[in-house]
Amino acid sequence: MNKYPVITGPTASGKTALAVKVAQALDGEIISADSRQIYAGMDIGTGKDLEEYGNVRYHLIDIVPAGYKYNLYEYLRDARAAVTDISARGKLPVVCGGTGMYLEALIRGTNLPEVPENKELRKQLATKSLDELTAILAEMKTLHNTTDVDTAKRAVRAIEIQTYYLEHPELSPDVSPMEPDKNAVIIGVDIDRESRRRRISARLQSRLDTGMIEEVKKLLDSGIPAENLIYYGLEYKFITLYLTGELTKQEMIDSLEIAIHQFAKRQMTWFRGMERRGFEIHWLPYDINPDIFVEKVTALLQ
Repeated sequence: MNKYPVITGPTASGKTALAVKVAQALDGEIISADSRQIYAGMDIGTGKDLEEYGNVRYHLIDIVPAGYKYNLYEYLRDARAAVTDISARGKLPVVCGGTGMYLEALIRGTNLPEVPENKELRKQLATKSLDELTAILAEMKTLHNTTDVDTAKRAVRAIEIQTYYLEHPELSPDVSPMEPDKNAVIIGVDIDRESRRRRISARLQSRLDTGMIEEVKKLLDSGIPAENLIYYGLEYKFITLYLTGELTKQEMIDSLEIAIHQFAKRQMTWFRGMERRGFEIHWLPYDINPDIFVEKVTALLQ
């Protein structure tokens, strides 16, 4: 097989377990497409569930320390290297994850330059509020989602990147040549809204019961600044706000649950957008028999 599966879907859809079944059946290895599972020590909150992998080898999980700011350029570099390595060894790459931006850039063949830090620009932006930074960024590019402006640090980095592209227009992703990966076959795990909401709520309670708060406290105690954990969003943002006294425990739980539901909705919006942008996603139900899922994926690859 030259083709390989890219298995995606919203959070709590069960895509990881299904991807592992495919890897086990087709002699494959998993390449994570999750923007937070790359961080070591961030396990419960990111839902690594490494016990699900069994003897299946995985890539792009636990590759940088918590507190690091991994980016899309690094992901494309590392994911492409993993695809090449796995294929060269006669194995099947199985990409699995729900970070739509990572997946789309990988499949589209996006080329990104390594944007260096602009210390002078960062100094100029240091005193500006998040609203002011958002306004600056909105003048530089269309804001398709809120990821770039979740925090001031993210917004500054986004402005830094756009400034670099303005100064080096020949390197902009809009003009640099792209070579779409025609071997990637996208399989979406489809889950209805009510089932998704139910699974998100149950999973959140389970993670709270099994040490997610303690995990974040351990990261803080290790010296990682609170603002760095807030940068990662969702579980790490709201639990950090609770541990630093800005939210009560119940406020944290309620706010986090709402945020995860909103996140899942944004994921689906991204996937639908991908379809409008010309990507074919083969949707299969989340509660499908795993063996039948493998059969259908195998047929799509052939």
